Amino acid sequence: MKKRLLMFLVLMLGIGGILAACGNDKETSKKGSGSSEKPYEILWYTIGTPQKDTDKVFEEVNKYTKEKINATVKLTQIDWGDYEQKMQVIIASGEPFDLAYTSGGKYVQDAQKGAFEPLDELLDSHGKELKEVLDPALMEGAKVNGELYGIPSNKEAGRQSVYTFNKRLVDKYNFDISKVKTLEDLEPMLKVIKEKESGISPIATFNAYLPFDYVLTGKLPFAFPLEGDTDKVINFYESDEAMQTYKTMHNYYKAGYIKADAATSKESWPMDVENWFVRMGDSQPYADLLWSRSAKYEVVSTPAEEPTTFNSSVTGAIQAISSTTENPEKVMEFLNLLNTDEYLRNLVDKGIEGEHYEKNEDGTIKDLEARIERYNMPTYSLGNHFNLYLYEEDPADKWDAFKAFNESSTAAPTLGFHFDSNPVRSEIASISNVAEEFYPALATGTVDPEEYLPKANKKFKEAGLDKVMEEIQKQYDEWKKENK
Repeated sequence: MKKRLLMFLVLMLGIGGILAACGNDKETSKKGSGSSEKPYEILWYTIGTPQKDTDKVFEEVNKYTKEKINATVKLTQIDWGDYEQKMQVIIASGEPFDLAYTSGGKYVQDAQKGAFEPLDELLDSHGKELKEVLDPALMEGAKVNGELYGIPSNKEAGRQSVYTFNKRLVDKYNFDISKVKTLEDLEPMLKVIKEKESGISPIATFNAYLPFDYVLTGKLPFAFPLEGDTDKVINFYESDEAMQTYKTMHNYYKAGYIKADAATSKESWPMDVENWFVRMGDSQPYADLLWSRSAKYEVVSTPAEEPTTFNSSVTGAIQAISSTTENPEKVMEFLNLLNTDEYLRNLVDKGIEGEHYEKNEDGTIKDLEARIERYNMPTYSLGNHFNLYLYEEDPADKWDAFKAFNESSTAAPTLGFHFDSNPVRSEIASISNVAEEFYPALATGTVDPEEYLPKANKKFKEAGLDKVMEEIQKQYDEWKKENK
């Protein structure tokens, strides 16, 4: 009897252990330790035109990720013009997914609404290597209420607006673009182009640059000065800089240097169409080589500002883990691998070696027709740039130059501060309508600022400007106190 009783107890203990192990396996699988036999499938939404060879490339991706972290990836690209709207529908519906590209204000708003997982603890537990390679300024600027909710693309952290010129015309007329420091310095060159180049627009439509750190967007009136009292929010439409700059743009408009329909035109001024002399854009190290390669003719640039790290420049490309994911740890493991593993980063970005690109003896690469036609991915959106192979025409010190650029970039006053507009949502909506009415015409020089800036400022006041500015200042002061 004793022997039978002992056998029965051993049997029950064994069954209990098996059941406990099964329960633990399920919990472990959900929490993403990698011990589950079945690979976890990561549903990943990202921006860009869907590519013909995505399935083929991700067959290779999944062989690798299954071996490395016991996970596979199902990538869905949503085209540029549809991405934001479709992702908002997916998020609002609560449809489960694991990972998504996001950026700027939408990233902040969705993080504040609870759409994304907080990542600080996940980075410490499942993304240690990733945390080591990420530029600290990127992580600081991407924090919302003190917590990180997405992994920024590790690239240039600062923003530097530049004037970019068609080099053929610069050389033809012996222009010295190094002397261009202000908008007004362009005038002698614009005059020559207008008189002597009938098929060229002197200015490819751009919105005038102003030296402010904007809250929400550059159209809305709220901004912090980059010099002077940098801790006080202002209405930049009331500033002397806005009046002077918009006057200059208006003079250029009247002189015919800017297209007559600049305020309403949808013309995107593609770089590969040689119908312009000067344009403005945000630069990065060796950007002129990149732009010249895209344009198929040479362009040259000169800075309009010193490099500055803004919230907008560090949140321009982010991968965020959805709060609907069943396995945030496993998704973080994938992000960790994607951003630290050279093979995986280039496979996702460039495709399959020998089919989409070719590697030279010195380690540089060149694209093959298959990549151009069937797997042309938006590099900026996908992760760490410093692990990407260099093209054969790239400077050998390209990534060193990026690091030096980031180190030279000055932090903007509000880096890491993200305004919560919910307390003044209706006022923001009214002010946005006023901005849409006035900003395009003022920024492109279409109207006289001496007449239209007072009108705009009157309407901003009526729409609740003072209330919003008071709320911004209050939140900023609280943030500043907590983040000394």
